[in-house]
Formats: sequence, C-alpha cells, structure tokens
Amino acid sequence: MEEKRVHQAAPEDTGPHANSTQTQPTAPEPQSDAEAEQEMQANVETALTQAQAHIAELKEDFLRAKAETENLRRRTQEDLAKAHKFAIERFAEYLLPVVDSLEAALGCESDDVAKVRDGVELTLRQLNSAFDKGRVIVISPEVGEKFDPHRHQAIATIPAEQAPNTVVTVLQKGYLIADRVLRPALVTVCQAK
Repeated sequence: MEEKRVHQAAPEDTGPHANSTQTQPTAPEPQSDAEAEQEMQANVETALTQAQAHIAELKEDFLRAKAETENLRRRTQEDLAKAHKFAIERFAEYLLPVVDSLEAALGCESDDVAKVRDGVELTLRQLNSAFDKGRVIVISPEVGEKFDPHRHQAIATIPAEQAPNTVVTVLQKGYLIADRVLRPALVTVCQAK
C-alpha cells in the first residue's frame, strides 16, 4: 500500500524569527530634489488657497457685521428721535385742557370775581394734573429746610432766627422733570452767625 503524505502547512510565524520570505513593506524610494520641491510647492499652494478662502470668508463676515452694526445704529437714532417726538406730543396732549380752560376764561364776560377765581383754580388743577402726568415735579422747599444748591438758587442771605444755611423764604417755585432740574427754586437763605 502506498502511503499518502499529507502536506500540512506550517502555521505562519509572525514572531521575531518569522520567515524572511514574507513580503515586507518597502521604504518609499527617495525622491529627487525636484520632486520634493514640487510636492512642497503643491502643499504651499494648497495651504495658500485655503488661507485665502478663509480670509475671504472672514472679510465677508466682517462686512456683514459692519452693515448690521450700521443698521442698528441708524434704527436706534430713529427710535430715539421718535421717542423725543412722541414724548413732547404726549405732554402737549396733557396741556390741551389747560389751554381750553384759559380760552373759555377769556371768552367769559362775567364780572363775578368768585367765578373767575373758581375758573383760575380749576385751570391750575388741570395744569398740575398735566405736570403730574408728564412727571414734572414742583420744587417748593419748606421754611427751615436745608439749602440744596442742586435744587435751590439762593438770591440773598439774610439774618434770621433759624439754623444757618436753611431756607428763609421761597420767592419762586422750581421744577424737576424726570429727576432733572428744569428750574431751581429761588430762595433766600439764613446767613451764618
């Protein structure tokens, strides 16, 4: 009988003593100086193209942001102008009833002083109401109140039986509008002893 030989493949050895007949990766062939320079030039051109594209994108973003800022500034100025315009219109609306009352008083031919006085008091209440709605506040310091140079204007200093630097008399009321002095109150102040 013939013996059959079975050829068994030896397991591949991948260890450090592996058969040298296996294919080893080959090292790239050294490039010539011209090829290396061409490859470097291509890389530089690619990087330059990418940088120029990025610069163009940034420039476009900058111009867009600049335009948006300019539009916002313009809209803000328009809104501010409208706010001033409408604020004065609202205050004028508050004053219209006062004007109506004054015109009615001028058209009245009454000799009754009491009626005229009542009409003037009514008109003054309407004016004070208009001031309240328009946030105009009266500055009328009390006698003996400490003099405030931010809200009062001293016309004179006089001797008086009260603490120095206090209001003696109010000659004319002052007015504030939104915490800003429209007109200071004219006062006389007690002089220091």
